[in-house]
Amino acid sequence: MTDSAAALDPEDRKIVTLARSARARNAVPEGAAVRDETGRTYVAGTVALDSLKLSALQTAVAMAVASGAKSLEAAAIVTEAPAATTADRAAVRDLGGPAVPVHLAAPDGTLRSTVTAG
Repeated sequence: MTDSAAALDPEDRKIVTLARSARARNAVPEGAAVRDETGRTYVAGTVALDSLKLSALQTAVAMAVASGAKSLEAAAIVTEAPAATTADRAAVRDLGGPAVPVHLAAPDGTLRSTVTAG
């Protein structure tokens, strides 16, 4: 575990680990996980169908909504991308509000940055 990942709250480290596992298990470009207001987690990978394209974080947020989540406490993305996209942050903001932290980690789990859904 890197020093930056060690600085995360244990529950936030958990969602980074879950996101990393989803990416590796499904061999997709991104893995993501979100934690709702009750502490439940939702884990997803990128969806790339001919008729439907969703980032991993959009998919995780959709899973949370479909399961009855009313808000989000935190989100994590594991990807090669240098930053969370505007669309990803918007999905988190729509459910959790602008202050929800979005953790971005490299494929090896190294935390790159934390921004708000803002």
